[in-house]
Amino acid sequence: MCGRYAASAQPDELVELFEVELDGTGEPTRSVLVNPQDPPPATPDYNMAPSKQAQVVLERAGRDPADDAVRRQLRLLTWGLVPSWAKDARTGVRMTNARAETLLDKPAYRRAATSRRCLVPASGWYEWQASPVAVDARGRPRKQPFFVRRHDDDVLAMAGLYEFWRDPATAPEDPLGWLVTFTVVTTAAEPGLDRIHDRQPAVLDRDRWDAWLDPGLTDPDAVADLLSAPDSARFRAWPVSRAVNTTAHNGPHLLTPVPDEDLVGVVDPATGEVLGA
Repeated sequence: MCGRYAASAQPDELVELFEVELDGTGEPTRSVLVNPQDPPPATPDYNMAPSKQAQVVLERAGRDPADDAVRRQLRLLTWGLVPSWAKDARTGVRMTNARAETLLDKPAYRRAATSRRCLVPASGWYEWQASPVAVDARGRPRKQPFFVRRHDDDVLAMAGLYEFWRDPATAPEDPLGWLVTFTVVTTAAEPGLDRIHDRQPAVLDRDRWDAWLDPGLTDPDAVADLLSAPDSARFRAWPVSRAVNTTAHNGPHLLTPVPDEDLVGVVDPATGEVLGA
């Protein structure tokens, strides 16, 4: 699963990295949050959580009939997919992830999987490991957060889907009546990472970006092939402070490794050794 990630890049960095033609992160967008997002959208966020607006790369034709060319765009979308047929936006709370194995079968994702795919840029993601030996104050397995990023420190592009939902309570001419949301595609964890959790985001290497973003690619089998597992050992992971458990905590310090001597019943993802038992 993927429930938190770090997104530290500025819009201009992502425009260059993903060869974006249109930066739309400065345009007004609808949010589902009651209070202003903190940190603000399109600024570094080391604790990106569901319901926040995040920078997402997609390819789409313009709405102007006189200029309907497909362009690669950087947009602010809300994390938590709301299908077009949903009665209200609360559906997105339950749809932050979409399993790659059933993506093309479930009605909530099937159409988006063949026409509305996106890339979700990240520095890395967080995952929580349930200890096999240590318990918390309630007697449940103690959970240790890890941060996962690429071995080569390259930008990490998670496969995603996006959707448009129109709020029936808004006026037809109100541009903020539209809510645009996304979900992160997940798959089975690669060797080593499966010692942290059995799921992980589907991370696409650079040679798959163009095909994944191409709205002209509508063949379900071709979409499934893009999600097939590449060579393993692409990632490294280390334990981080449990401060990340609270969304109010933010900043690069959340990525600082926790020393081995401070760990309690944590399994080293590289060796399988239990630390602090």
